[in-house]
Amino acid sequence: MSQTITSPSNSAATEAPPQQVVERMQAIVGAENVLTTLADRTVYECDGYTLAKTRPDVVVFPQSTEQIVAIVRACRELNLPFLPRGAGTSLAGGCVPVGGGVLIALARMKRILEINIRDRYAVVEPGVVNVWLTNALKPFGYHYAPDPSSQGACTIGGNVATNSGGPHTLKYGVTVNHILGVELVLPDGRVITCGGPVEDTPGYDLTGVIVGSEGTFGIVSKVWVRLTPNPQAYRTLLGVFDSIDDATNTISAIIGAGIIPAALEMLDRTMIRAVEAAFHFGFPLDAEAVVIMEVDGLEAGLQEEADRMEAIARAHHAREVRKASTEAERALLWKARKQAFGTIGRLGYPSYCTQDGVVPRTRLPEIMRFILTTAQKYHLGICNVFHAGDGNIHPILMFDERDPDQVQRVLAASHEILAECIRLGGSVTGEHGIGVEKIDFMPLMFTPDDLHYMVRLRSAFNPQNCCSPGKMLPTAGGCAEGHTVLQTKPARRAAV
Repeated sequence: MSQTITSPSNSAATEAPPQQVVERMQAIVGAENVLTTLADRTVYECDGYTLAKTRPDVVVFPQSTEQIVAIVRACRELNLPFLPRGAGTSLAGGCVPVGGGVLIALARMKRILEINIRDRYAVVEPGVVNVWLTNALKPFGYHYAPDPSSQGACTIGGNVATNSGGPHTLKYGVTVNHILGVELVLPDGRVITCGGPVEDTPGYDLTGVIVGSEGTFGIVSKVWVRLTPNPQAYRTLLGVFDSIDDATNTISAIIGAGIIPAALEMLDRTMIRAVEAAFHFGFPLDAEAVVIMEVDGLEAGLQEEADRMEAIARAHHAREVRKASTEAERALLWKARKQAFGTIGRLGYPSYCTQDGVVPRTRLPEIMRFILTTAQKYHLGICNVFHAGDGNIHPILMFDERDPDQVQRVLAASHEILAECIRLGGSVTGEHGIGVEKIDFMPLMFTPDDLHYMVRLRSAFNPQNCCSPGKMLPTAGGCAEGHTVLQTKPARRAAV
């Protein structure tokens, strides 16, 4: 596990930014769109992964592609690293400005530029909040399918950066399956467009390469997204279980039966307590787990699928299976799931760290037992709420960030959980990305040759490594070590 980055890691970030930098940025976007005070910059020292912190030298809010281009070119002239940031909801340190430099905050580029129902696409700026787009599409009977739990706050640009998932991506796919094209400002200031409104374009899938690159290829300034028709009907069930093994085995059995649910989400006993305290949905506090099971599609045949899921749950010892009989009940159930992370404060811990591992569905019982053992080993509170249908676990480690001993125990426990995911045939991330948090795991998942070619691919877009330095790949170079001198040509360096 990468060691904690304390705030700040670069001495320049503790001081007022150089006047030359401030003046250049203000000339591009206006003084009202540049943050320079220590207090303002401290707000942007981390994302949702609060154990890694570095203050940027300056925070700039562009409002157009042209302004992004001007900022990038100014950073190159001033030998400054830079990185994009959306809403800061990411959970792996992807927004941490390693080495300081200029943080390009895209939250004010928030226009929905076009909605084309006939051709089923929309064009949005990167700062558009995920749920805004779906709300704008409601009158037309369409939606944007990727729905992260942070849907009410996260931005489309951030979703593109990390290839975000969500509860309903079990059926509909993750972000990359819904991005038709992007406009990208390269680190040298050039603007390219990959893909566009058509379903497929000839040549290499550069759009697919850019989605999930965590801002290391450039800055996305415009996105073409695929629109999905709303389902005709839903059936939403809640299975209540007296053991986590029964709950996770139910999930594997549903998929194994050939059913394609829209979502399969699991909450453990600790998470149930927090959600129930917040929303009073009526969750049984003595249950070890509950599973939200949903199918959607055409009304014809949908009840049969729901009945099959219920039968499978009961065959795996579900104590009861509840049914959302109205849209209001369904909405409340999804509110409990989508806002579960916000209820953790009710458990009495001032801090938490959310992990993001993946295992084959059939190994869910094993990884859940391992998480419980790890919590006992390190004397930590851990609760679980996750995309069980994908095998995408989200153990939430609860602690007090002010206690260095607890921080170290959280890091050690996180490392062991993620290493176990790899051992079970999975991965250390399903949707949060690598960021700075999980760089040390990359050599465990990939060979030196794999990593070497990843570096070469990044260098094709970002040869001097001054856009989002210090992210994803366990390599030094470029601006990752500071920003006094830029490399003048791509480095042919060792992969690890």
